[in-house]
Amino acid sequence: MGRRRASIALWTSLMLIILTIPDGNASDTMDMALPSRDGDTLLSSGGKFELGFFTPGSSNHRYVGIWYKKISLLTVVWVANREIPLVDSSGVLKITDPGILVLINGSGHVIWSTNSSRSTWVKNPVAQLLDSGNLVVRENNDENPDNFVWQSFDHPSDIRLPGMKLGWDLVTDIDSHVTSWESSDDPSPGRYNSGIDRHGYPQMFLMTGSVVQYRFGPWNGLTFSGSMGMTINHIFRTWFVVNQNQAYYTYELLNSLVICHVVLNPYGQLQRVTWNNLTQEWDIYLAAPADSCDTYAVCGAFGSCNIVNSPACGCLKGFTPKSPKDWDSGNWSDGCVRLTQLDCKSGDGFIKHSNVKLPDTRRSWYNTSMNLKECEKLCLQDCNCTAYSNLDVRGGGSGCLLWFGDLIDIREFTDFGQDLYVRMASSELGKKLSRVIVSTVLTAVVILSITITLYFKKRRKKEEDRPSMSAVVVMLSSDSELPQPKQPGFFIPRNLWQADSVSSKVESINEMTTTLVVGR
Repeated sequence: MGRRRASIALWTSLMLIILTIPDGNASDTMDMALPSRDGDTLLSSGGKFELGFFTPGSSNHRYVGIWYKKISLLTVVWVANREIPLVDSSGVLKITDPGILVLINGSGHVIWSTNSSRSTWVKNPVAQLLDSGNLVVRENNDENPDNFVWQSFDHPSDIRLPGMKLGWDLVTDIDSHVTSWESSDDPSPGRYNSGIDRHGYPQMFLMTGSVVQYRFGPWNGLTFSGSMGMTINHIFRTWFVVNQNQAYYTYELLNSLVICHVVLNPYGQLQRVTWNNLTQEWDIYLAAPADSCDTYAVCGAFGSCNIVNSPACGCLKGFTPKSPKDWDSGNWSDGCVRLTQLDCKSGDGFIKHSNVKLPDTRRSWYNTSMNLKECEKLCLQDCNCTAYSNLDVRGGGSGCLLWFGDLIDIREFTDFGQDLYVRMASSELGKKLSRVIVSTVLTAVVILSITITLYFKKRRKKEEDRPSMSAVVVMLSSDSELPQPKQPGFFIPRNLWQADSVSSKVESINEMTTTLVVGR
């Protein structure tokens, strides 16, 4: 019996020792001595993400990628060898001496590798999967993000994770943008891509190749002027940074328990999705483009789209369709032209358009320190300037954004968007001013007529209440009584001899004595 108990105790101890031995595949780091083969994985320190080999959907190919570890539906957030898949399970991922990740197929050929803008030679390179989903290459004893040799966040696939910077690093010349999968079974680069355009004031686009499909509108300090769903919320917080070294957009989650990302699907729609633990599915929180007014330049130059109108497209004030027949048939691509051409020497002015998505800023100029009045003055000084607006709406507005040439891709909202000041000929402004003057004069005439009418009515009533001279003579020469006069409209009955404990006013009764003068 004693031996049996000793055997059970020994077996239990051995099992505990085995269970406490770290799983080599559960490490978050790979070095030169330990390459990763098909079936091996790296697991981030918090267990949120996993890196390894996978096969998407009904495909027969193998890829190296990163996916969420804690959800039931395989959701790959990054793929290494998108363009050249492995045909079998013989692939090996390893890190080489200079600090370069390479993926080798069964024939020993490198089918994918990282590159680096840094010239620093890494003596002891490691690849580490961070809990943010970022795969980084760094020096073994240096965890400073500024010193990372390479990171997957600079080379995203179709998904933007929290903390990822989408945009340009002008120092390293890295253009970080997302590209859709070809299909749900094929992670190779698809038709659609989304990133930051640096021309003029930087802005974010969704494109098919080089053709713009959707534009978010310029950043206004709080959100993009054309993206209502990205305003202040309880799920995420966004930034848009523009300076001499970089131009990028990023976001962070406000609740660490929320699983959320932005994906560009194979059909050309950007979706912000959150994981639903109850349904075990992704819920779409936001999507763009969302309607026909989100289509880039759907109303052409100087046209504006309002989804509640029918038709949705209309010309800005002072403009008319360039091709009336096409416009009436629903083809608005030619846009609108001015009713009156600008004449810079005659003193142009501006018409304010409120609650709009600001136009395409690729032909624009901006300044962060100017105010709106200075912005207007600067635009007037340049005959090629067609519109201006505040750059930042916070704190009552600041900064200056000027447009040159056609105003393209404007959208009207009910209670969203910004103010846009569009340049107009002085004669157009004069017509508007004349209408205001006529309206003001007519209103004044009506008010004056009513005042005069009331005045004479009141005066007539006073004359009716005043006794005639003959009546006064009769009253003085006889004992007959005249009827009491009518009470004035402001008469309030009151006993003046009655004490008033509230009022402190001094009241009096005026007496009048009349003397009849008789001739001698």
